[in-house]
Amino acid sequence: MYDLPSEFPEEPGLPDEFHDLQPQLLSRTLELRQYRREHWFSGTDLNVYYDVHHPIWHKRPDWFLAVGVPRLYDGQDMRRSYVVWQEGRSPEVVVEFLSPGTEAEDLGRFLLEGASEEDASEDASENGFANRTTPPKKLEVYERYLRVPHYLVYSRYTQQLRYFKLMGGSYQEQPIADTNPRVWLSGLEVGLGIWDGSFEGVTSAWLRWCDAEGNWFLTDTEQERDARMQAEQQVEQERLNREQAEQKAERDRLSREQAEAQLLQAAQNLLDTGMAIAQVAQVLGLSEEQVRSLQN
Repeated sequence: MYDLPSEFPEEPGLPDEFHDLQPQLLSRTLELRQYRREHWFSGTDLNVYYDVHHPIWHKRPDWFLAVGVPRLYDGQDMRRSYVVWQEGRSPEVVVEFLSPGTEAEDLGRFLLEGASEEDASEDASENGFANRTTPPKKLEVYERYLRVPHYLVYSRYTQQLRYFKLMGGSYQEQPIADTNPRVWLSGLEVGLGIWDGSFEGVTSAWLRWCDAEGNWFLTDTEQERDARMQAEQQVEQERLNREQAEQKAERDRLSREQAEAQLLQAAQNLLDTGMAIAQVAQVLGLSEEQVRSLQN
């Protein structure tokens, strides 16, 4: 790709712009009907400290969601990290975006298609968390340390979404339809799928939240745009309604004038035959003054 090596290979940083934009779209479209906004937290490229026995060990998920925790730490300040033993809750969802070279870290045993439960038991053989001397890889951390219920991995290069659900203490990959790649997280009552569209001026295949019917949730910007369009449409509709009312009033006025003119013409015709004013007024339902005015 169009990238140059850094003189500091170990320095932290996002691998590309996708890793900046995609987490924004996830956070800005997420709607959790079971939780008020101040009761969940989504983090992007934030250190998650997961083992109290090794307090400096951490992983940095591309995006994660924790529910049942305050939006602000202690309800007061923005988080600089997420320390699980202080928060009291592990993330509910973790999403990783594959980059060249991160497949083994992100997928672990699932890097090879058809990973079995025996593979999981082999991964778990290095037991005794407190006795470990080397940090485990991401998959093991999410599965065994944090026990994250929903782990998703997405590659923008292949546009493949993979979903690993924690079942019986280990991850089991869930099937996803190729024609409609979406998953439903029943515990959160929210879906996640691949949306082809433009976000922040970039057209791509993005991960995006949706409802049970597959309707995509809107970003705050899209909600404001739709609200503005609805307001403009309402103003336009009110203008059209006023114009239609004015046009109807004008048509009614012209109809009345035409009917009155026809009635007066009929009265004039009867007067021309020599009929008396009183008789003409009675026949046509006019006042004698109206009929008499025709003779002036």
